Amino acid sequence: MVAYEEFEKLDLRAARVLSAERVEGSDKLLRLEVDLGVEKRQLVAGIGKHYAPDEVVGKQIVVLANLEARKIKGLESQGMLLAAWDEGNVVLLTLDREMKEGSRIG
Repeated sequence: MVAYEEFEKLDLRAARVLSAERVEGSDKLLRLEVDLGVEKRQLVAGIGKHYAPDEVVGKQIVVLANLEARKIKGLESQGMLLAAWDEGNVVLLTLDREMKEGSRIG
């Protein structure tokens, strides 16, 4: 169980995928540029076996915006997109209606 105070620390935001491309040397990683309203960020996500780059461009997704940046395959990932998975199936968490990029989710 997670205390409510711990959950409140998560900064979940609506983001629009502006561009996506495969990461060289990896069949599962995509490099995404996303718009968080006040800034654009680069994310590196392990969704490449389930999504082609052109399938994600334009989608509004859910991003954990306050995750510490880390290097993946030499690229800095500045957050994390949220997805559901089970038995080898991966589905991005998307918004069912248009929202302003950067809208808080909680």
